[in-house]
Amino acid sequence: MAESPISPELDALSCDLLGQALDALAAGVEVPVLAVADLGDGSVPEVTSFADDSLDLCLDAARAYVRGCKGAVRYAIVYDGDVAPEGGGAYQAALILEFGEKGSPSGYSGYVLYQGFGSQDDFAWTDPEPAGTCELLV
Repeated sequence: MAESPISPELDALSCDLLGQALDALAAGVEVPVLAVADLGDGSVPEVTSFADDSLDLCLDAARAYVRGCKGAVRYAIVYDGDVAPEGGGAYQAALILEFGEKGSPSGYSGYVLYQGFGSQDDFAWTDPEPAGTCELLV
């Protein structure tokens, strides 16, 4: 069995950020673009939000933020969007995640479909699905 390119630390960082975003959506709170960069020094990484512009500009700002975090060894970015099912059909609401770690050949992306914005206990989401590779930012 091949070893996963995703370390336990990167998995924890990205899952924590995704969990925060899912909790917000369940509570009826819009999710801005969120970014976190881990310095790998044992300190608790701080989540930074980007919401004062269009989605594309906020994503650009989040990626620039991660690139500018000197000494960052891993990162995750999450944002609210839509994905099209592989077989076609209507777009579905999803949290989209980009994440990576120093030394990896690329960054990675994935998504979690959700439904029931603001419905607390009736809020539902799928397991994360891979969406391919993306630019590595550290």
